[in-house]
Amino acid sequence: MKADLLLVASLALNLVLRPSAAGEAGAPPGNPAAAAQAINALGLELLARGTAVDANALLSPYSIQTALAMTFAGAAGATRAEMADVLHYAGDEAALHRSFAALRQALEEVARKTAAQAEDARTWGGSSEPVVLTVANRLFGQDGYAFRAPFLTLVKNTYHAPCQPLDFARDPQAATRKINGWVEQETRQRIRDLVPPDGLDKDTRLVLVNAIYLKAPWAEEFSASATQPRPFHVKGGAAQDVPTMVRQAQFGYSHRDGFSVVTIPYSGGEVQFLILLPDRTDGLAGLEAKATPALLAECAKPEPTDVILYLPRFRVEPPLFRLGKVLQSLGMRSAFDQPPGTADFDRMAPRRADDYLRISEVFHKTFLALDERGTEAAAATAVVMARVTAMVGTKPKPVEVRVDHPFLFAIQHRPSGACLFLGRITEPR
Repeated sequence: MKADLLLVASLALNLVLRPSAAGEAGAPPGNPAAAAQAINALGLELLARGTAVDANALLSPYSIQTALAMTFAGAAGATRAEMADVLHYAGDEAALHRSFAALRQALEEVARKTAAQAEDARTWGGSSEPVVLTVANRLFGQDGYAFRAPFLTLVKNTYHAPCQPLDFARDPQAATRKINGWVEQETRQRIRDLVPPDGLDKDTRLVLVNAIYLKAPWAEEFSASATQPRPFHVKGGAAQDVPTMVRQAQFGYSHRDGFSVVTIPYSGGEVQFLILLPDRTDGLAGLEAKATPALLAECAKPEPTDVILYLPRFRVEPPLFRLGKVLQSLGMRSAFDQPPGTADFDRMAPRRADDYLRISEVFHKTFLALDERGTEAAAATAVVMARVTAMVGTKPKPVEVRVDHPFLFAIQHRPSGACLFLGRITEPR
Protein backbone atom coordinates (compact mmCIF):
# COMPACT_ATOMS: atom_id res chain seq x y z
CA MET A 1 0.00 0.00 0.00
CA LYS A 2 1.35 3.42 -0.91
CA ALA A 3 2.59 5.33 2.10
CA ASP A 4 1.60 8.94 2.40
CA LEU A 5 1.15 11.87 4.67
CA LEU A 6 -2.14 13.69 4.42
CA LEU A 7 -3.54 16.41 6.61
CA VAL A 8 -6.89 18.09 6.22
CA ALA A 9 -8.94 20.49 8.28
CA SER A 10 -11.95 22.62 7.70
CA LEU A 11 -14.23 24.81 9.71
CA ALA A 12 -17.60 26.38 9.17
CA LEU A 13 -19.14 29.21 11.11
CA ASN A 14 -22.93 29.49 11.02
CA LEU A 15 -24.62 32.80 11.80
CA VAL A 16 -28.40 32.90 12.03
CA LEU A 17 -30.98 35.64 11.87
CA ARG A 18 -32.98 35.71 15.07
CA PRO A 19 -36.58 36.36 14.02
CA SER A 20 -37.58 37.49 17.51
CA ALA A 21 -35.15 38.28 19.78
CA ALA A 22 -12.35 46.59 6.94
CA GLY A 23 -10.03 46.45 4.62
CA GLU A 24 -9.63 47.99 1.16
CA ALA A 25 -9.01 46.42 -2.23
CA GLY A 26 -5.42 46.80 -3.29
CA ALA A 27 -4.09 47.36 0.25
CA PRO A 28 -0.41 46.41 0.64
CA PRO A 29 0.34 42.98 2.13
CA GLY A 30 1.16 42.85 5.81
CA ASN A 31 3.43 40.87 8.10
CA PRO A 32 2.17 37.38 9.05
CA ALA A 33 3.49 37.72 12.62
CA ALA A 34 0.24 39.07 14.13
CA ALA A 35 -1.83 36.34 12.51
CA ALA A 36 0.65 33.64 13.58
CA GLN A 37 0.60 34.80 17.21
CA ALA A 38 -3.21 34.82 17.31
CA ILE A 39 -3.41 31.40 15.63
CA ASN A 40 -1.03 29.77 18.10
CA ALA A 41 -2.53 31.43 21.19
CA LEU A 42 -6.10 30.38 20.40
CA GLY A 43 -4.96 26.92 19.31
CA LEU A 44 -3.32 26.19 22.66
CA GLU A 45 -6.40 27.43 24.54
CA LEU A 46 -8.79 25.32 22.48
CA LEU A 47 -6.57 22.27 22.91
CA ALA A 48 -6.55 22.79 26.70
CA ARG A 49 -10.23 23.73 27.13
CA GLY A 50 -11.87 21.63 24.43
CA THR A 51 -10.11 18.26 24.56
CA ALA A 52 -9.26 15.62 27.17
CA VAL A 53 -5.57 15.69 28.11
CA ASP A 54 -5.34 11.86 28.11
CA ALA A 55 -6.81 11.43 24.62
CA ASN A 56 -5.55 11.91 21.08
CA ALA A 57 -6.50 15.34 19.76
CA LEU A 58 -6.18 17.31 16.55
CA LEU A 59 -7.38 20.73 15.44
CA SER A 60 -6.38 23.36 12.91
CA PRO A 61 -5.79 26.68 14.65
CA TYR A 62 -5.16 28.25 11.25
CA SER A 63 -8.53 27.14 9.88
CA ILE A 64 -10.42 28.20 12.99
CA GLN A 65 -8.80 31.61 13.14
CA THR A 66 -9.30 32.27 9.44
CA ALA A 67 -13.04 31.67 9.68
CA LEU A 68 -13.32 33.73 12.86
CA ALA A 69 -11.23 36.57 11.43
CA MET A 70 -13.67 36.84 8.54
CA THR A 71 -16.51 36.94 11.07
CA PHE A 72 -14.70 39.56 13.15
CA ALA A 73 -14.73 41.82 10.10
CA GLY A 74 -18.50 42.13 10.57
CA ALA A 75 -18.59 42.57 14.36
CA ALA A 76 -19.28 45.88 16.09
CA GLY A 77 -19.47 47.40 19.57
CA ALA A 78 -19.02 45.14 22.59
CA THR A 79 -19.17 42.02 20.41
CA ARG A 80 -16.15 43.22 18.47
CA ALA A 81 -14.26 44.02 21.69
CA GLU A 82 -14.97 40.58 23.16
CA MET A 83 -13.94 38.80 19.98
CA ALA A 84 -10.72 40.80 19.77
CA ASP A 85 -9.85 39.82 23.34
CA VAL A 86 -10.63 36.11 23.01
CA LEU A 87 -9.08 35.77 19.56
CA HIS A 88 -5.90 37.64 20.60
CA TYR A 89 -6.32 40.42 18.06
CA ALA A 90 -4.37 43.54 18.98
CA GLY A 91 -3.70 46.83 17.24
CA ASP A 92 -5.10 48.14 14.00
CA GLU A 93 -7.81 45.94 12.48
CA ALA A 94 -6.80 46.67 8.89
CA ALA A 95 -3.26 45.54 9.72
CA LEU A 96 -4.65 42.35 11.26
CA HIS A 97 -6.53 41.43 8.09
CA ARG A 98 -3.43 42.21 6.02
CA SER A 99 -1.46 39.89 8.31
CA PHE A 100 -3.83 37.01 7.59
CA ALA A 101 -3.54 37.81 3.88
CA ALA A 102 0.26 37.78 4.09
CA LEU A 103 0.26 34.39 5.81
CA ARG A 104 -2.08 32.94 3.19
CA GLN A 105 0.21 34.26 0.44
CA ALA A 106 3.25 32.72 2.17
CA LEU A 107 1.51 29.33 2.28
CA GLU A 108 0.62 29.60 -1.40
CA GLU A 109 4.28 30.36 -2.10
CA VAL A 110 5.31 27.10 -0.37
CA ALA A 111 3.27 25.15 -2.90
CA ARG A 112 4.66 27.15 -5.84
CA LYS A 113 8.29 26.72 -4.76
CA THR A 114 8.08 22.97 -4.23
CA ALA A 115 6.21 22.55 -7.52
CA ALA A 116 9.09 24.33 -9.29
CA GLN A 117 11.63 22.14 -7.48
CA ALA A 118 9.74 19.03 -8.55
CA GLU A 119 9.64 20.22 -12.16
CA ASP A 120 13.40 20.86 -12.09
CA ALA A 121 14.01 17.38 -10.69
CA ARG A 122 11.96 15.78 -13.46
CA THR A 123 13.83 17.84 -16.10
CA TRP A 124 17.11 16.29 -15.00
CA GLY A 125 15.74 12.77 -14.91
CA GLY A 126 14.83 12.59 -11.25
CA SER A 127 11.45 12.20 -9.61
CA SER A 128 9.89 14.38 -6.97
CA GLU A 129 6.52 15.38 -5.58
CA PRO A 130 5.73 18.87 -4.30
CA VAL A 131 3.94 19.93 -1.16
CA VAL A 132 0.26 20.27 -1.96
CA LEU A 133 -1.14 23.03 0.21
CA THR A 134 -4.44 24.71 -0.58
CA VAL A 135 -6.53 27.17 1.41
CA ALA A 136 -10.08 27.98 0.34
CA ASN A 137 -12.57 30.41 1.89
CA ARG A 138 -16.20 30.89 0.97
CA LEU A 139 -19.27 32.69 2.28
CA PHE A 140 -22.66 31.10 1.76
CA GLY A 141 -25.31 33.78 2.27
CA GLN A 142 -29.09 33.91 2.15
CA ASP A 143 -30.16 35.01 -1.31
CA GLY A 144 -31.48 38.58 -1.18
CA TYR A 145 -30.34 39.32 2.39
CA ALA A 146 -29.00 42.83 3.02
CA PHE A 147 -25.34 42.13 3.77
CA ARG A 148 -23.27 45.28 3.87
CA ALA A 149 -21.17 45.85 0.76
CA PRO A 150 -17.95 46.88 2.65
CA PHE A 151 -18.01 43.62 4.59
CA LEU A 152 -18.44 41.50 1.46
CA THR A 153 -15.72 43.47 -0.29
CA LEU A 154 -13.25 43.03 2.57
CA VAL A 155 -13.64 39.26 2.86
CA LYS A 156 -13.57 38.82 -0.90
CA ASN A 157 -10.45 40.92 -1.46
CA THR A 158 -8.52 39.99 1.68
CA TYR A 159 -9.54 36.37 2.26
CA HIS A 160 -10.44 35.43 -1.33
CA ALA A 161 -13.89 34.50 -0.01
CA PRO A 162 -16.67 35.23 -2.50
CA CYS A 163 -20.27 35.09 -1.31
CA GLN A 164 -22.38 32.36 -2.87
CA PRO A 165 -26.16 32.80 -2.51
CA LEU A 166 -28.21 29.94 -1.08
CA ASP A 167 -31.81 29.74 0.13
CA PHE A 168 -31.63 28.61 3.75
CA ALA A 169 -35.14 29.93 4.43
CA ARG A 170 -36.81 27.60 1.95
CA ASP A 171 -34.55 24.53 2.02
CA PRO A 172 -31.84 24.40 4.72
CA GLN A 173 -31.11 20.73 3.97
CA ALA A 174 -30.30 21.50 0.34
CA ALA A 175 -28.03 24.30 1.57
CA THR A 176 -26.32 21.86 3.93
CA ARG A 177 -25.65 19.45 1.06
CA LYS A 178 -24.24 22.28 -1.06
CA ILE A 179 -21.85 23.47 1.65
CA ASN A 180 -20.70 19.98 2.57
CA GLY A 181 -20.14 19.17 -1.09
CA TRP A 182 -17.92 22.25 -1.46
CA VAL A 183 -15.90 21.25 1.62
CA GLU A 184 -15.46 17.68 0.33
CA GLN A 185 -14.22 18.99 -3.00
CA GLU A 186 -11.74 21.42 -1.41
CA THR A 187 -10.37 18.76 0.97
CA ARG A 188 -10.14 15.91 -1.58
CA GLN A 189 -13.03 14.10 0.12
CA ARG A 190 -11.18 13.88 3.45
CA ILE A 191 -13.69 16.03 5.32
CA ARG A 192 -17.27 14.86 4.93
CA ASP A 193 -20.45 16.10 6.59
CA LEU A 194 -18.80 19.12 8.20
CA VAL A 195 -22.21 20.69 8.78
CA PRO A 196 -24.38 18.08 10.56
CA PRO A 197 -28.03 17.50 9.65
CA ASP A 198 -29.18 19.75 12.50
CA GLY A 199 -26.55 22.43 11.82
CA LEU A 200 -28.68 24.77 9.69
CA ASP A 201 -32.33 25.79 9.74
CA LYS A 202 -34.69 28.27 8.10
CA ASP A 203 -33.27 31.12 10.21
CA THR A 204 -29.69 30.63 8.99
CA ARG A 205 -28.51 33.61 6.99
CA LEU A 206 -24.77 33.12 6.55
CA VAL A 207 -22.17 30.35 6.77
CA LEU A 208 -18.48 31.32 6.60
CA VAL A 209 -16.26 28.40 5.67
CA ASN A 210 -12.52 27.78 5.58
CA ALA A 211 -10.97 24.58 4.24
CA ILE A 212 -7.26 23.73 4.31
CA TYR A 213 -5.67 20.72 2.67
CA LEU A 214 -2.01 19.65 2.93
CA LYS A 215 -0.21 16.72 1.43
CA ALA A 216 3.48 16.95 2.27
CA PRO A 217 6.29 14.51 1.56
CA TRP A 218 9.16 14.37 4.04
CA ALA A 219 12.33 16.07 2.85
CA GLU A 220 13.85 12.60 3.28
CA GLU A 221 11.60 9.63 3.77
CA PHE A 222 11.82 7.03 6.50
CA SER A 223 12.69 3.53 5.34
CA ALA A 224 9.61 1.32 5.53
CA SER A 225 11.82 -1.73 6.09
CA ALA A 226 13.12 -0.16 9.32
CA THR A 227 9.64 0.21 10.82
CA GLN A 228 9.07 -2.37 13.56
CA PRO A 229 6.78 -2.86 16.54
CA ARG A 230 8.32 -0.98 19.43
CA PRO A 231 6.96 -0.08 22.88
CA PHE A 232 4.89 3.08 23.45
CA HIS A 233 3.62 4.03 26.90
CA VAL A 234 -0.06 4.46 26.08
CA LYS A 235 -1.55 7.42 27.98
CA GLY A 236 1.67 7.55 29.99
CA GLY A 237 1.11 4.09 31.47
CA ALA A 238 1.90 0.54 30.45
CA ALA A 239 3.86 0.01 27.23
CA GLN A 240 2.27 -1.54 24.15
CA ASP A 241 3.99 -2.35 20.87
CA VAL A 242 3.07 0.00 18.01
CA PRO A 243 4.55 0.35 14.49
CA THR A 244 7.47 2.73 14.96
CA MET A 245 9.62 4.34 12.28
CA VAL A 246 13.30 5.12 12.72
CA ARG A 247 15.75 7.35 10.86
CA GLN A 248 19.11 8.93 11.56
CA ALA A 249 19.43 12.38 10.01
CA GLN A 250 20.00 16.07 10.62
CA PHE A 251 16.84 17.20 12.43
CA GLY A 252 16.21 20.38 14.33
CA TYR A 253 16.77 19.46 18.00
CA SER A 254 17.03 21.06 21.42
CA HIS A 255 16.49 20.00 24.98
CA ARG A 256 14.68 22.44 27.22
CA ASP A 257 13.44 22.39 30.79
CA GLY A 258 11.75 19.00 31.06
CA PHE A 259 11.18 18.24 27.38
CA SER A 260 12.84 17.72 24.00
CA VAL A 261 12.10 19.53 20.75
CA VAL A 262 12.46 17.83 17.36
CA THR A 263 11.55 19.28 13.96
CA ILE A 264 11.27 17.19 10.80
CA PRO A 265 11.23 19.13 7.51
CA TYR A 266 8.86 18.48 4.67
CA SER A 267 9.88 18.98 1.04
CA GLY A 268 11.23 22.49 0.56
CA GLY A 269 11.89 23.02 4.27
CA GLU A 270 9.33 25.78 4.94
CA VAL A 271 6.73 23.47 6.52
CA GLN A 272 7.76 21.11 9.29
CA PHE A 273 6.51 18.58 11.80
CA LEU A 274 7.21 19.78 15.35
CA ILE A 275 7.45 17.34 18.27
CA LEU A 276 7.43 18.43 21.91
CA LEU A 277 8.29 15.32 23.96
CA PRO A 278 8.23 15.50 27.78
CA ASP A 279 11.10 13.81 29.61
CA ARG A 280 8.69 11.89 31.84
CA THR A 281 6.42 9.26 30.35
CA ASP A 282 3.54 10.80 32.32
CA GLY A 283 4.65 14.40 31.77
CA LEU A 284 2.30 15.51 28.98
CA ALA A 285 -0.13 17.41 31.21
CA GLY A 286 2.72 19.39 32.75
CA LEU A 287 4.14 20.20 29.32
CA GLU A 288 0.78 21.40 28.04
CA ALA A 289 0.33 23.59 31.11
CA LYS A 290 3.47 25.57 30.29
CA ALA A 291 3.04 25.67 26.51
CA THR A 292 2.65 29.23 25.20
CA PRO A 293 2.64 30.95 21.79
CA ALA A 294 6.12 32.25 22.62
CA LEU A 295 7.30 28.69 23.29
CA LEU A 296 5.95 27.49 19.94
CA ALA A 297 7.74 30.36 18.21
CA GLU A 298 11.00 29.61 20.03
CA CYS A 299 10.77 25.94 19.04
CA ALA A 300 10.27 26.68 15.34
CA LYS A 301 14.00 26.86 14.52
CA PRO A 302 16.15 24.61 16.74
CA GLU A 303 19.74 23.89 15.73
CA PRO A 304 20.35 21.12 13.17
CA THR A 305 21.61 18.09 15.06
CA ASP A 306 22.44 14.50 14.16
CA VAL A 307 19.52 12.58 15.65
CA ILE A 308 18.40 8.97 15.68
CA LEU A 309 14.64 9.44 15.80
CA TYR A 310 12.10 6.78 16.71
CA LEU A 311 8.60 7.99 15.81
CA PRO A 312 5.36 5.97 15.77
CA ARG A 313 3.11 6.00 12.75
CA PHE A 314 -0.34 7.30 13.57
CA ARG A 315 -3.66 8.41 12.17
CA VAL A 316 -6.05 10.84 13.87
CA GLU A 317 -9.61 11.59 12.75
CA PRO A 318 -11.55 13.11 15.66
CA PRO A 319 -15.33 13.44 15.63
CA LEU A 320 -17.00 16.73 14.79
CA PHE A 321 -15.86 19.45 17.20
CA ARG A 322 -18.52 22.00 18.17
CA LEU A 323 -16.53 24.99 19.38
CA GLY A 324 -19.35 27.28 20.52
CA LYS A 325 -19.31 26.40 24.21
CA VAL A 326 -15.53 26.53 24.41
CA LEU A 327 -15.38 29.97 22.79
CA GLN A 328 -18.05 31.22 25.17
CA SER A 329 -16.10 29.85 28.15
CA LEU A 330 -13.11 31.89 26.96
CA GLY A 331 -15.23 35.06 27.08
CA MET A 332 -16.71 35.36 23.59
CA ARG A 333 -20.33 35.42 24.79
CA SER A 334 -22.10 38.33 23.12
CA ALA A 335 -21.23 37.00 19.66
CA PHE A 336 -23.45 34.04 20.54
CA ASP A 337 -26.10 36.47 21.89
CA GLN A 338 -25.41 35.68 25.53
CA PRO A 339 -27.12 37.36 27.27
CA PRO A 340 -29.95 37.70 24.74
CA GLY A 341 -30.01 40.92 22.79
CA THR A 342 -26.25 41.59 22.91
CA ALA A 343 -24.97 40.17 19.59
CA ASP A 344 -23.79 42.98 17.34
CA PHE A 345 -22.74 42.22 13.77
CA ASP A 346 -23.90 45.55 12.40
CA ARG A 347 -20.86 45.83 10.13
CA MET A 348 -21.98 42.57 8.51
CA ALA A 349 -25.66 43.44 8.07
CA PRO A 350 -27.92 46.15 9.52
CA ARG A 351 -28.84 45.40 13.13
CA ARG A 352 -32.43 45.96 14.18
CA ALA A 353 -33.98 45.32 17.57
CA ASP A 354 -36.02 42.37 16.32
CA ASP A 355 -33.86 41.29 13.39
CA TYR A 356 -30.09 40.73 13.83
CA LEU A 357 -27.30 38.20 13.42
CA ARG A 358 -25.62 36.04 16.03
CA ILE A 359 -23.29 33.05 15.87
CA SER A 360 -25.25 29.87 16.43
CA GLU A 361 -22.35 27.38 16.30
CA VAL A 362 -18.84 26.78 15.04
CA PHE A 363 -18.15 23.36 13.49
CA HIS A 364 -14.65 21.95 13.07
CA LYS A 365 -13.37 18.67 11.59
CA THR A 366 -9.86 17.38 11.04
CA PHE A 367 -7.91 14.43 9.66
CA LEU A 368 -4.23 13.47 9.85
CA ALA A 369 -2.26 10.39 8.81
CA LEU A 370 1.51 10.14 9.26
CA ASP A 371 3.80 7.42 7.94
CA GLU A 372 7.19 6.74 6.38
CA ARG A 373 7.13 8.29 2.93
CA GLY A 374 4.60 10.97 2.29
CA THR A 375 4.89 10.75 -1.47
CA GLU A 376 8.03 10.04 -3.46
CA ALA A 377 10.17 13.16 -3.09
CA ALA A 378 13.51 13.28 -4.89
CA ALA A 379 13.80 17.05 -4.48
CA ALA A 380 13.28 16.68 -0.76
CA THR A 381 16.12 14.20 -0.52
CA ALA A 382 18.41 16.74 -2.22
CA VAL A 383 17.68 19.29 0.53
CA VAL A 384 18.75 16.89 3.28
CA MET A 385 21.87 15.88 1.36
CA ALA A 386 22.93 19.56 1.22
CA ARG A 387 22.67 19.77 4.99
CA VAL A 388 24.74 16.65 5.52
CA THR A 389 27.45 17.73 3.15
CA ALA A 390 27.70 21.09 4.97
CA MET A 391 28.92 19.40 8.17
CA VAL A 392 32.63 19.75 8.97
CA GLY A 393 35.01 18.60 11.67
CA THR A 394 34.65 15.59 13.99
CA LYS A 395 31.23 14.05 13.82
CA PRO A 396 29.61 14.07 17.27
CA LYS A 397 27.70 11.11 18.60
CA PRO A 398 24.07 11.36 17.44
CA VAL A 399 21.33 12.20 19.90
CA GLU A 400 18.77 9.43 20.31
CA VAL A 401 15.15 10.52 20.68
CA ARG A 402 12.55 7.84 21.33
CA VAL A 403 9.03 9.17 20.96
CA ASP A 404 7.66 6.33 23.06
CA HIS A 405 5.18 8.16 25.27
CA PRO A 406 2.50 10.88 24.89
CA PHE A 407 3.64 14.04 23.09
CA LEU A 408 2.46 17.31 21.60
CA PHE A 409 2.87 18.00 17.89
CA ALA A 410 2.25 20.69 15.32
CA ILE A 411 2.41 21.12 11.57
CA GLN A 412 4.17 24.46 11.47
CA HIS A 413 4.94 27.09 8.85
CA ARG A 414 8.58 27.54 9.80
CA PRO A 415 9.18 31.17 8.68
CA SER A 416 6.22 32.56 10.66
CA GLY A 417 5.91 29.88 13.35
CA ALA A 418 2.16 29.58 12.65
CA CYS A 419 0.66 26.20 13.51
CA LEU A 420 -1.50 24.95 10.66
CA PHE A 421 -2.34 21.89 12.78
CA LEU A 422 -1.89 21.24 16.51
CA GLY A 423 -2.56 18.17 18.61
CA ARG A 424 -1.40 15.48 20.96
CA ILE A 425 -0.86 11.74 20.66
CA THR A 426 -1.42 9.58 23.73
CA GLU A 427 -2.18 6.35 21.88
CA PRO A 428 -0.85 5.84 18.33
CA ARG A 429 -3.24 3.98 16.08
